[in-house]
Amino acid sequence: MGDKVQWPKEMRSNPNRRNPDHWCEFHNDHGHKTSDCRFLQSEVDHLLKQGYLTELFSEKGKEAYMKNRQVPPKPLSPKRTINVISGGEYINGVTYTTSNKVSKVTITHGKRIRQVLEEESITFNDADADGVLSPHNDALVISLLVYDTNEKRVLIDPGSSVNIILLRVLREMQAEEKMIPKAHTLSGFDNSSVVTKGEVILTTFAEGVVKETKFQVVDMEMSYNMILGRPWIHEMDAVPSTLHQVIKFPSPWGICKIRGDQHAARSINSVTDVSTMNEEK
Repeated sequence: MGDKVQWPKEMRSNPNRRNPDHWCEFHNDHGHKTSDCRFLQSEVDHLLKQGYLTELFSEKGKEAYMKNRQVPPKPLSPKRTINVISGGEYINGVTYTTSNKVSKVTITHGKRIRQVLEEESITFNDADADGVLSPHNDALVISLLVYDTNEKRVLIDPGSSVNIILLRVLREMQAEEKMIPKAHTLSGFDNSSVVTKGEVILTTFAEGVVKETKFQVVDMEMSYNMILGRPWIHEMDAVPSTLHQVIKFPSPWGICKIRGDQHAARSINSVTDVSTMNEEK
């Protein structure tokens, strides 16, 4: 299977202390049996979750695997949906036509999801940009289940050092009582500032990955319902691509992704997408 397999590094233990009668074909070294190799077991499990190797099952084994394999939990049914009404379709004077650009980015992750294997790769290619109108300079705007609400117009902003939610949105979610009054000063790229009303911890649900997320609450008007900045992005081990209009992140079930809503991004009548707020210490 070539580079689809994560091959192990050399054994680090003292060769003189290993059992010379046991040979591991996966490590290509002595010390333990191939059938006892935990690295091989974990790699096989990972490949199965990616859809590989299932042809090697017997029919009975395949049925048992499909029945017992771990799958992402079903998301909660949202009690409400929050939209934003905003006009404007003309964005930055760009004429949008379809093109077939080739691009690939590879980013390597650590051990947070796959504890035994040493890395996980997130890649972007042409297939990720299927349906995206190009060329474009659109922000990455997604919909996400937050608390018990299907939240639309959520900006993914690596330029923001905090997660932000509007006080109006918090009220519409009927979660204002969860807010802890606490004033922080947030400054924008133009040195403008706003004092927060407080902070609130809300649960975010992303393709089965559940995170308790802290938001700074602001009472102002903006085109987005909330902004997910570096705290959420890094906690998720996520990699956003505005070019491909998708955000990807590792999970126990492999690499997951959320597709951006390019139409929503374009409908926001703004010459400049504010790369947002940073908390003043």
